[in-house]
Amino acid sequence: MQVTETLSDGLKRAFTVVLPATDIEGRRTARLTDIGKNLRLPGFRPGKVPMTLVKQRYGTAVIAEVLQESVNEAMQKVLSDRGLRPAGQPKVDLADFGEPTAALEKDLEFKVELELLPDIQMPDFTTITLTRLRADAGPEAINRALDQIATRNRNLQDVAEGSGAEKGDVLTVDFLGKIDGVPFDGGAATDATVEVAGEGFIPGFTEQLEGIKIGEERAINVAFPADYGAAALAGKDATFDITAKTLKHPVLPAIDDELAKKMGLETLDAAKEMIAQQIQREYDQLARLRIKRQLLDALAAQVDFALPETMVEAEFAQIWQRIEADQKEGRQDDEDKAKDEATLRAEYRTIAERRVRLGLLLADIGRVNGLTVSQEELTRAMRVEAMRYPGQEAQVMDFFRQNPQAIEPLRGPIFEDKVVDYVLELATVTDETVTPEVLASAPEA
Repeated sequence: MQVTETLSDGLKRAFTVVLPATDIEGRRTARLTDIGKNLRLPGFRPGKVPMTLVKQRYGTAVIAEVLQESVNEAMQKVLSDRGLRPAGQPKVDLADFGEPTAALEKDLEFKVELELLPDIQMPDFTTITLTRLRADAGPEAINRALDQIATRNRNLQDVAEGSGAEKGDVLTVDFLGKIDGVPFDGGAATDATVEVAGEGFIPGFTEQLEGIKIGEERAINVAFPADYGAAALAGKDATFDITAKTLKHPVLPAIDDELAKKMGLETLDAAKEMIAQQIQREYDQLARLRIKRQLLDALAAQVDFALPETMVEAEFAQIWQRIEADQKEGRQDDEDKAKDEATLRAEYRTIAERRVRLGLLLADIGRVNGLTVSQEELTRAMRVEAMRYPGQEAQVMDFFRQNPQAIEPLRGPIFEDKVVDYVLELATVTDETVTPEVLASAPEA
């Protein structure tokens, strides 16, 4: 095999590889001979079919297999001999090889183009200083959760005719929405359930229903938010004609042992304990996300290495596809709306570069330090995923067993968490107890 390097530019490499025709012909002849040993054709004894006839029938298919096999082996040898780590699937350009059924006298020549994974200088993890925020599930949070549970278990009692709706009451209404006096798609409903001054409608809609009585008709004016999901309605002023049909008043159950039993527990104390544990898990998960963000920011600030262009382009294309979808649906945030496309592309390409850089760094940290995902960890993740489909858990597990490639998306997050834990063990981490509100506040970008 002859190998000539034709390009060495940053992470880009290109080679021309030539394999002797005699090697290819030898492989093909051996494969055709194996086929001929068991070939049965009319007029010939088993295994006695002439090689010329075997070549006529199977030469094309066999040479395709031999060429693919030879190219793959040669390419792997080029990578192995030079200690190269490709960032993606190398591009192979095979020269014209002539008629596959003819005698193979021409050497096999092909070109390989690829990008390499960069050599990464490991940062000193012991110099990283982080603050881990944590919050405790206090009585206020537990009581709020109990109030929400009581609200979900409320009873609705009819309100006497002539009484006006109060905040929290539940109305059944018909409504018809109009813009500039013209009804619009999706703006009408019959027997719709509305909580007075509650959430779930256009801002200002339910608040204007206070005081309405059964049988009363009322017209209200509202404005669709600028970021409303339907672009045709976003920012528009609308009028709704309302007809109140029924009115009910919610009666909340007492927060006691009886409410706990509706939750499947024996006592209110047991319910509080369960709620406290659940809230604490949520706080701990949020704390984990925040310190992980801190860590990734710290790592990004410590490393700078060349990135494979193909990986950055693929990541940017994925991000930009989402941006274009948000633009089409009117879901862009106000900050992005104020920028032109060139500015947005530059900013999101920087984000793509950061993601690729951190992904390569985390992968290299794991590789260098022998961090792997065990089969037990994968199986546990498969079970968690299966639980998202109640009643179909067995089918989901069977799907994973029959489609091993479907398991790979579960491996990445597990591996990343193991790398994060490894670095956190080496970094200097200070714990700080804060209020749940501070913990939930958005970290600095």
